[in-house]
Amino acid sequence: MKNNKMLSQSIADTLISMITIEKRFAAGDKLPNENELAAELSVSRTTIREAIKTLAARDIVEIQRGRGTFVTKGALAQKQEMEQLTAIKVNAKDLYEMRLIFEPEAAYLAAERGTETEIRRILEYGRKVEEQIRAEQDRTENEQAFHKAIAQATHNEFMNQLMPILFQAISKGVTLSEQSDKAIDDTLNDHRTIMEFLQQRNAEGAKNAMKIHILHAIKELHID
Repeated sequence: MKNNKMLSQSIADTLISMITIEKRFAAGDKLPNENELAAELSVSRTTIREAIKTLAARDIVEIQRGRGTFVTKGALAQKQEMEQLTAIKVNAKDLYEMRLIFEPEAAYLAAERGTETEIRRILEYGRKVEEQIRAEQDRTENEQAFHKAIAQATHNEFMNQLMPILFQAISKGVTLSEQSDKAIDDTLNDHRTIMEFLQQRNAEGAKNAMKIHILHAIKELHID
């Protein structure tokens, strides 16, 4: 029962991210139906239903009988709070310093606390990043999703609140890495190592791999 509750809360957090971070839905928009969300997030309809109830209780969505589930203005207020965070003016050095403090611990907690569904989602985004790198395509969106999925798997709401700021660092890193073959190779190797440790539920390994990943970026992208 506890695991089911954790999973529905995790899915609720994912739906909030879809609204506030990914900006897939605005106030007044109708969410996809239970079947569509269950298929996209690889969970049962019951889990989706419980997650929706959680969001309704927080005035993020409104369930309209016979019509569907709609995003409320309450969700817009949360989105505006996050946008205030992203408005903070920080340079690449400060952003990567923050990543070095934050993300190794996030990887550690994700390995310990993440549900099987959350770990699978992290691995899926990691594979997409690798595919896009090899195809020389822009990977920014999936790179952000990869790190966001790790933060969500910590089950720490404050870590999720910091993601809009970290997205700036990730976006800058992707742009800068395009000028360095070594940085690209490091990303491929580091991501693969992080994913392996997460899949093994090796918290210390995931933490150290994430730290090395960010240190590689700082060195190869000349962020100093």
